[in-house]
Amino acid sequence: MIESFARLRAVAWPLVIGIAAGGVAVLFAGPGFFWALVALGLAVMLIVQFINFQEPILRPAEKNPDDPLALLPPLTRLLLEQLPMPVMLLDDHERVLFVNHSMRDVLGPGLDRKRASSVLRNPDVLSAIARAGQGEASNVPFTLPVPVERHFQAYAARISVTPPVTVLLLHDLTVVKRSEQMRADFVANASHELRTPLAAVTGFIETLRGHAKDDADAREQFLEIMAAETGRMRRLINDLLSLTRIEMNEHVKPEGRIELESVVRQAAAALKPLAAQDGITVTVQAESDLPPVIGDQDELVQLFQNLIHNAIKYGREDGLVTVTIARSGDQLVAAIRDDGDGIAPNAIPRLTERFYRVDVKRSRERGGTGLGLAIVKHIISRHQGRLSIESKLGEGSLFTVFLPAAPPEILEKPAISEPVTEVL
Repeated sequence: MIESFARLRAVAWPLVIGIAAGGVAVLFAGPGFFWALVALGLAVMLIVQFINFQEPILRPAEKNPDDPLALLPPLTRLLLEQLPMPVMLLDDHERVLFVNHSMRDVLGPGLDRKRASSVLRNPDVLSAIARAGQGEASNVPFTLPVPVERHFQAYAARISVTPPVTVLLLHDLTVVKRSEQMRADFVANASHELRTPLAAVTGFIETLRGHAKDDADAREQFLEIMAAETGRMRRLINDLLSLTRIEMNEHVKPEGRIELESVVRQAAAALKPLAAQDGITVTVQAESDLPPVIGDQDELVQLFQNLIHNAIKYGREDGLVTVTIARSGDQLVAAIRDDGDGIAPNAIPRLTERFYRVDVKRSRERGGTGLGLAIVKHIISRHQGRLSIESKLGEGSLFTVFLPAAPPEILEKPAISEPVTEVL
């Protein structure tokens, strides 16, 4: 406050001089010249005020050498605090002068006045800071393993101000690294999934060309297996193409108005033959007067086909799969429940990963590719919804899809239908 008053006194003298000069001038030149001088005085005052209130990046250290924050003017500190990139400023002794909120999110609180070696224990980063103190800027990659593994690119450089300061910037590469790993895992898994049936088909072809070429029973058996394996490869390729297409359009919001009940019934009807093989009954129940959702018809059918297919595949023989559709606030909720063996709690977070299967043998026997729930996840993401998975061992599983209802102002006619329970 005292400093502010001092600055105001320092910039007030142009106004006083202008008014005084105007008072003298009005005696000789009239009131017009007086106001011209007053305007000139005000302009000079603004210029001086602008110059006096300009602040350097760092204030001289002698103002308060014991307070590291005294080196940073309020405006500079505010700007650095708002940067999304983690920033750290260090003095000549590699002590922390300043960290912004992004850096505290990475390294934790209580960093002020600590040495860099006590808050960053990575040798490469500490070497970069030391080289920066000698005037050599450098970039080094490093990893923070805990509490969650994160990858960064650290940039350290010297700023030629008074006093000299070393700046450390971190660029978060975690998403990039994870994407690279996911891509590598995807290629490896896809290659493995295709190689297995291809090897089986190749082996059977060689057998049929050899000693089994005249064995009618063996030929029929081998041809049946080959047909199943090639069908599996075809489904895998179709799912890969479907997943790629959905990922490419995931950022594009759908625009169609879709009746969710009709979509679910269409998906359930297509799976009627598969459910009948195991004596499973699929029922669809819907509330009346449900609003439509904004979505893509084909993608939503695929979404519910995958979920209902999973419920049939992992449900109890001669069991029941129930699909209920209701409204909850501004969302439509579709819940698919089966009465199968359930899913272990540690497996639930991984269910939407590509090629992840709880029961690999059973999934392959039932024609699964390991991509169904990954496709579901991306379709829901494009439709700005969410997926909830609940399960208890021995009691079955519940997959719940939440989709936003279409805003009323774009509705041409509300969808009105009576509650119906359809047994397939």
